[in-house]
Amino acid sequence: MWTLLACRFWQGWRGSLSGSNAGLMTILAVSGLIRPMLESRLPEGLDVRWFMSAEEAIDAVADAEIGWFDMNDKEAMAATLVAAKKLKWLNSIYAGLDFLPMDVLIERGITVTNGAGINAITIAEYVVMGMLNIAKGYREVVRAQDRHEWLFDSPGKRELAGSKALLLGYGAIGRLIEPRLKAFDIDVTVVRRSAGEGTLGPDEWRAQLGQFDWVILAVPATPETDAMIGAAEFAAMKSDCVIVNIARGAVIDQPALVAALQNKSIGGAFLDVTTPEPLPADDVLWTLPNAHISMHLSGRAQDKMFVRSGERFLDNLARYLRGEPVAPVFDPKLGY
Repeated sequence: MWTLLACRFWQGWRGSLSGSNAGLMTILAVSGLIRPMLESRLPEGLDVRWFMSAEEAIDAVADAEIGWFDMNDKEAMAATLVAAKKLKWLNSIYAGLDFLPMDVLIERGITVTNGAGINAITIAEYVVMGMLNIAKGYREVVRAQDRHEWLFDSPGKRELAGSKALLLGYGAIGRLIEPRLKAFDIDVTVVRRSAGEGTLGPDEWRAQLGQFDWVILAVPATPETDAMIGAAEFAAMKSDCVIVNIARGAVIDQPALVAALQNKSIGGAFLDVTTPEPLPADDVLWTLPNAHISMHLSGRAQDKMFVRSGERFLDNLARYLRGEPVAPVFDPKLGY
């Protein structure tokens, strides 16, 4: 992610890793990769500690009150958090922060703002794309084009209209998935923590799994959602049901999924997320014709992610410095 950010915003900057406002009370530690987008728009009164590597980050955050230190290396990011002894507010572009030590966040009372909603539009679009791809067999159409072969019949004949989808999770992403599915005349049933009219609660959906053509996972990664879809759930699904996972790989028992796909006890799977990531080249999932793997690209299929994140951070920074609440707040006790 930050490699891409560097490509977009790095413009030949060289110089000191320490901000020019040294000595002021509020210390901000932030990756130098985002410096071209932020620096000219930061308010006065900050001691900005820019860093360009995981090693430099450890030093930069030592006295920081505010930190934005996203990294591709999740272990390094967690180590940086541990080293930030005086941190009061942590910002992140990531929506899921399950790789961070929750106990540290809780014990130190750190306010955390995450990337919830930043990528919601493109992820919701990816869900529709994946469903259409499977319904129309479009992967085979692309392969036929690569072979310069003219097909005389469609490899997929499913219609989205009139089908039924179970949508588990109704956060920022789920709330955008639902109207996009309804636009295709899909009958959508939503699962929420607190059931209401037209929705199911966490203890109600399993008994109805056999009714749905699509099962879409948009839940956060928490102990409650870990392996929430396993052998029993696959056995309860229709034989042509397709599972769509844009949540986290851990919400599915992956060996059970592989068995269900191999036995063709379900129709297929569209997996934007897997366990682990990247998926090893020799993993059996790559070889299954009814598995579609999109390599966690759904949130990156856009050109506005970093701009949206930067704008949100600057808005929150102004609020924070005025003593006002920041948002959206990640609750480490809940895991989302």
